[in-house]
Amino acid sequence: MAFYLNYNTHFFFKFSLLFSLLSFSFSQSDVVEAPSPAADSCNGIFLSYAYSSGTKLKPTDPTHQPYRFESVLTVLNNGDEELKSWKVSVEFQNDEFLVSASNAVLADGTSLPANVGNGTVFAGFPMSDLKTAIETAGDLTQMQVQVQLLGTQFGVAAPDVPLPKNIQLANDGFICPKASMQGKNEMQVCCRKDPKFKANVTVDEEFLPKQSGDLTIMYDVTRTYDSNYWAQVTVSNHNPLGRLDNWKLSFDWMRDEFIYTMKGAYPYVVDSSDCIFGTQGQHYRDLDFANVLNCERRPTIIDLPPTKANDTTLGLIPNCCRNGSILPPSMDPSKSSSVFQMQVFKMPPDLNRSELSPPQNWKINGTLNPDYKCGPPIRVSPSQFPDPSGLPSNTTAVASWQVVCNITQPKGASPKCCVSFSSYYNDSVVPCRTCACGCPSNTARTCSTTAPAVLLPPEALLFPFENRTAMAQAWADLKHRTVPNPMPCGDNCGVSINWHVLTDYSRGWSARITIFNWDETAFPDWFAAVQMDKATRGFQKMYSFNGSALELNGVNNTIIMQGLPGLNYIVGETDGANPKKDPRVPGKQQTVISFTKKNTPGINIAAGEGFPSKVFFNGEECALPSVFPTNNSNREGFTTILSIFLAVFVFIMLHQ
Repeated sequence: MAFYLNYNTHFFFKFSLLFSLLSFSFSQSDVVEAPSPAADSCNGIFLSYAYSSGTKLKPTDPTHQPYRFESVLTVLNNGDEELKSWKVSVEFQNDEFLVSASNAVLADGTSLPANVGNGTVFAGFPMSDLKTAIETAGDLTQMQVQVQLLGTQFGVAAPDVPLPKNIQLANDGFICPKASMQGKNEMQVCCRKDPKFKANVTVDEEFLPKQSGDLTIMYDVTRTYDSNYWAQVTVSNHNPLGRLDNWKLSFDWMRDEFIYTMKGAYPYVVDSSDCIFGTQGQHYRDLDFANVLNCERRPTIIDLPPTKANDTTLGLIPNCCRNGSILPPSMDPSKSSSVFQMQVFKMPPDLNRSELSPPQNWKINGTLNPDYKCGPPIRVSPSQFPDPSGLPSNTTAVASWQVVCNITQPKGASPKCCVSFSSYYNDSVVPCRTCACGCPSNTARTCSTTAPAVLLPPEALLFPFENRTAMAQAWADLKHRTVPNPMPCGDNCGVSINWHVLTDYSRGWSARITIFNWDETAFPDWFAAVQMDKATRGFQKMYSFNGSALELNGVNNTIIMQGLPGLNYIVGETDGANPKKDPRVPGKQQTVISFTKKNTPGINIAAGEGFPSKVFFNGEECALPSVFPTNNSNREGFTTILSIFLAVFVFIMLHQ
């Protein structure tokens, strides 16, 4: 029998159903923990994760069967303060592959689809702030967000339910007990404010304070119109050992925006075809898309060369156009940031000058630089800039967002540089570790990826790895050592650094550091750093580099170094004098470093205390050998080491 409900009756029915669902309390006799309170009894931030449905997927695999899953993550603010930039941690445990998530993005900047099997953190987008019932008269559309999740999980078949281990609020200043089950398909938790937490922002402040990190990105809207706006992007390096070379910056447009023009940087790909054949072309019918720079949903931005710094069309932006080099502030504060501007066109329904939305899922990287993981954009107080006319006043941005990025070591990632050790008291060099920077995929017939690196004669360091085999075997025969068969694989590093303990006497000692560039890419404005647990306090001077002690996190154990004028450029690897028979020649720089024992009494150089515990090149931590040279009182090697030192010195002098 057909029946009809008028609008008011329909609304009342839906509201009553929602209220009954929120108020309903499940009981589980087989659950040991007390059930989490339902939403109406939670006076904090209420979270729930409810599994909706799932089906078996192809291919059939009894050991790793895939299943589709659909779930809903609910975040409800029942507290007395607005929850700004909400973040929720979901501890997935079934090798989940997330395909889509409504009303949220991944907080680590990863674009969907993505593997989240080890857990992930969701951040709100586009609604990142949740208001209270007090300030909205209980309007759930402003207090609550529901994230519809769709993905693939492995191994959990019906009637079992693929729930995460736990869910909790990831914002600072909250305490969350372990989530408890509500029936078989849902888990809930009520998070409350931590009374011991001291926030650096007052309740009345409109925006969150700016955060600190290894690298920050400011997205400042400087001019806005109904259909487009101008944004200034500032990338600032705050890590004293962090660095970027040839940086590439990427992000996701979430609302079909596109880049019309830019100053101070440029898209890696100039392409407007996605607009021409997409909804943008249908809306902006009179716009000449031949002038549009980029219409990709995820564009990649690169820096301009210095020759474009004063270009009236592309340049004239302070701190732009440095070939993508961002130096650490400890090296040169004036070169520790990079700036560019872009004109962004918007799409309906955002055609209003106050409708502003920053791109999401930011990622930045460079060549032979640390890896960065970036959080979501957080709305902060509008930035202020010096007045362009020179007046003693500041110009305020229309709106500002901050992205905080921190150096991270991805799981399974290999270093990009390595270190070898040698000393005056042992005539063998401890080379870089086997496969220190990774190994080629097919090595079964050519080399061993597990055999330890073979000790080398000092002169072998001047040759590429493929030219060292005969020298290594001859050296092993001379020293009556056996070599593995097959021989170990090389280190496969673009940069290698040799640390040589040069002398040791009653009042001091010295070391020599040599940097080899085995790649064809040169390194302008390079820097290196070493951490020495006991020796740094005795550092005196360097002879060919600028060197100084650097305090990190309150510990004075780091020495940073860079080339003197004329020596701050390491060339790439080049052909030998006769390419048909001579091996390729690496770019190189070296210096001697002197130490005093006055401030480090009892230091035992021969026992290994003259070797660094960490070595960095251009911000990248290098792989160290697992052993030190042994003190066998063999002084014969001093003459050989000295000859290599002189050879490198002469090479540098001849190529200046």
